[in-house]
Amino acid sequence: MTRRSTVPDRVPLDVLRSRAEGLWAALPPEVAELGTLFADAGHELALVGGPVRDAFLGRSSADLDFATSARPEETERLLKRWTSATWDMGRDFGTIGGRRGDVVAEITTYRADEYDGATRKPTVSFGDSLEGDLARRDFTVNSMAVALPSLEFIDPFGGLEDLAGGLLRTPIEPTVSFGDDPLRMMRAARFASQLGFEIEPATFSAMHEMSGRIEIVSAERVRDELTKLLLGGDVRAGLTALVDSGIADVILPELPALRLAVDASHHHKDVYEHTLTVVDQAIDLETDADGPVPGPDLTLRLAALLHDIGKPPTKRLEAGGVVTFHHHEIVGAKMSTKRLKALRFDKETTKAVNLLVSLHLRFHGYADARWSDSAVRRYVTDAGDQLERLHRLTRADVTTGNRRKADRLSFAYDDLEHRIAELREQEEIDAIRPDLDGTQIMEILGIRPGREVGQAYKHLLDLRMEHGPLGAERAEAELRAWWAERSS
Repeated sequence: MTRRSTVPDRVPLDVLRSRAEGLWAALPPEVAELGTLFADAGHELALVGGPVRDAFLGRSSADLDFATSARPEETERLLKRWTSATWDMGRDFGTIGGRRGDVVAEITTYRADEYDGATRKPTVSFGDSLEGDLARRDFTVNSMAVALPSLEFIDPFGGLEDLAGGLLRTPIEPTVSFGDDPLRMMRAARFASQLGFEIEPATFSAMHEMSGRIEIVSAERVRDELTKLLLGGDVRAGLTALVDSGIADVILPELPALRLAVDASHHHKDVYEHTLTVVDQAIDLETDADGPVPGPDLTLRLAALLHDIGKPPTKRLEAGGVVTFHHHEIVGAKMSTKRLKALRFDKETTKAVNLLVSLHLRFHGYADARWSDSAVRRYVTDAGDQLERLHRLTRADVTTGNRRKADRLSFAYDDLEHRIAELREQEEIDAIRPDLDGTQIMEILGIRPGREVGQAYKHLLDLRMEHGPLGAERAEAELRAWWAERSS
């Protein structure tokens, strides 16, 4: 299987330098007008951070970040001369926003914050220089700026060279930077995934040394960074950074724990390496925008990441040295729910991942004993709206190096999908219901709403699963027979 990658290609330093003049000349005219407005008022204004980095990488965005020497009140006054659509994004933090046409500007006063070391929240202090503001940013590739309206490129920390080399490095001493804001350590792993960059050794060493500091970051912030990492183009690189640095021990301990669970059925690799491969393969099975699972798909990627986390607690050494993980899918489903709740993921995503993890082993055995139509119906019904994701998770879970075994499992799943398609043509397999509804059941049996109606409904549903559509006449006969036997 060929790995797809959405990380940007590396561009040589001399090519990046040659691009600069043309890049800034291509900025929207609204940006130049904004720069002139601030300059005429005696203030500095510069395009900073991600938009500058992304411009060099050939990416564009209408959402632009600026830094200014103006204080928030003056920024707001000047913005209102540029557009009537302004908003206060955080006056205490120095940020005022505005929109003009398709251009969205977020303008922040130069910062020179101080941190107390106990929380991520800084004591906000406004600075007086652009270089000082750039120094407090997370990485050198995000510490570049373009002064306006002169279009002078400003790079005091060698960000462009690091961009060309695909390197993540802090503009100041990494222990100081991560001590100020521990979330920056997760951003390093996230950018490794999004940009395909390597983390500079001293920076990574500081991440390892200070990994425990991530505890002071809120679950919501950790969730947001993890989500961005999982939606990146090189997810394996991001996850590896989290595990090798020790950060995963704090935010996602179930992942590094997999390194301790050697799988007898994947004896050539531990469960951790197997999991990374499943994530890779699940990503490759995502579809384009018109397909059933458009990528990047967070739910599928989370399910692939967590599908085997039930193995360490269920690991048993049986007679003859055989390692087993009985019911790890059930234990893993509960563990995934607990972890996703702790990370404040939404209920819909959490529920979907739980279902996928609990069902990811259901297919095993199909290749040895072809299912009945009833079993196929139950598979589709139990998967519900997660069926297409389950197809991909199950296929991605095949990581054996034995080509014959891999082909046999692939052909077996092809057969299962074909049978699902056949049943869909014959009946409404995606929304299986009994041939009689609750109202009809009550009318036929002459009973009122209650537990007995639910029991009768379940009995008819089981018959529907087992035999397919019965028709109203046969369903009524089966219902009366069940009621008579129950009554006697």
